[in-house]
Amino acid sequence: MSLMGKRIGFGLTGSHCTYDAVYPEIEKLVQAGVEVLPVVTYTVKNTETRFGRGEDWVEKIEILTGHKAIATIVDAEPLGPKIPLDCMVISPITGNTISKFANAMTDSPVLMAAKATLRNQKPVVLGISTNDALGLNGVNIMRLMATKNIYFIPFGQDDPIKKPNSMVARMPMLSETIEAALLGKQLQPVLVERYKDGN
Repeated sequence: MSLMGKRIGFGLTGSHCTYDAVYPEIEKLVQAGVEVLPVVTYTVKNTETRFGRGEDWVEKIEILTGHKAIATIVDAEPLGPKIPLDCMVISPITGNTISKFANAMTDSPVLMAAKATLRNQKPVVLGISTNDALGLNGVNIMRLMATKNIYFIPFGQDDPIKKPNSMVARMPMLSETIEAALLGKQLQPVLVERYKDGN
């Protein structure tokens, strides 16, 4: 399936260490002719870490996509009724946002965009990055996996020895996950080794 001409919302949450892996996937979507609308949480926009300043990442993504990042709940709400998306991606999605999404809490622009997309019965694709996937957040991940129109980029443990509860999506599989989701299918296998061929 070609993604050319699709309108995809791309939500980023506060897993700052994952942006380097996500940015090239946004770039691939843009190169494939996708209209990408970036949506960011307050944490993404306003936090500075050793991985860079949030505002710099946002600016970089705005330049790439040609769209100003949606950064308020009010600005995200029209992505359902007025500006319908073919698909909403949240990648990376942190454990905190996973927990809120699984329990119907809509307190950020990214979650509002996801809620609006589900209201239109369109797919939401999640790229997890959480230190708590095999801890207390496991139940929330399973709840989302069992929810209609929610799909996952295949994911696995990124450091089973030092961080045994941590799981991260295999980000280079984003485009094919979206393609499958648009057909109503979960790309399989969904539980994989985090790294494949050194990536």
